[in-house]
Amino acid sequence: MKMPKLLILVAALMLVVGTGYSATRDIYPDPAQAKSDLAAALKQAAATHKRVLIDFGGNWCGDCHVLDIYFHNPENRPILDANYVLVHINIGHMDENVDIAQQYGIPLERGVPALAVLSDKGKLLYSQKSGEFEAMRRMQANSVTSFLVQWKPTRPGCSVTMVTC
Repeated sequence: MKMPKLLILVAALMLVVGTGYSATRDIYPDPAQAKSDLAAALKQAAATHKRVLIDFGGNWCGDCHVLDIYFHNPENRPILDANYVLVHINIGHMDENVDIAQQYGIPLERGVPALAVLSDKGKLLYSQKSGEFEAMRRMQANSVTSFLVQWKPTRPGCSVTMVTC
C-alpha cells in the first residue's frame, strides 16, 4: 500500500515541477569549487546581512534534488531569497569536502542532504546532526518552510511568523 502512495507523490511532484526544473540537473558544482563558493557566499552574506545556508549533498542524491525543488517552490523561494545565501557543497560520494562538513559539524555518515546555517559573520548557528532531511522524498515542502522561517535572521520590527520580513 505504501508503494502506490509513493508513486502518486512522485508523479504529482513531477507534474508540479514540470520540464522546466529537471531532477536530473546538476545542483552541486565541482567539488573543487567548494571553498571558493563558500568564501563568496560569506562575503555576499556579510554585505547583505543574510544568513548562509550550506547544503551538503551530491548530484547522485535523489533526496538532494527533492530538497532543491522544495527550496525553489513558490512558498519557499521568497523566504530563501530574502534571508539566505544558498551554497551547495558537493561531497562527491561521501569522499569530497569532508573537511568542510566536519568544520561545520555535519556527520555525513548520517546521510545527505545535510544543512548548516551560518550568521552573516560566518558564525555557525545550526548544523544538522541526525540526518533530518536525509529522507526528503518522504517529507513535505512545509518542513523546509518551517526550517527556513526558524533560522532566518531577525530584523527590527519583524515578527518571527512573518515569512518574508
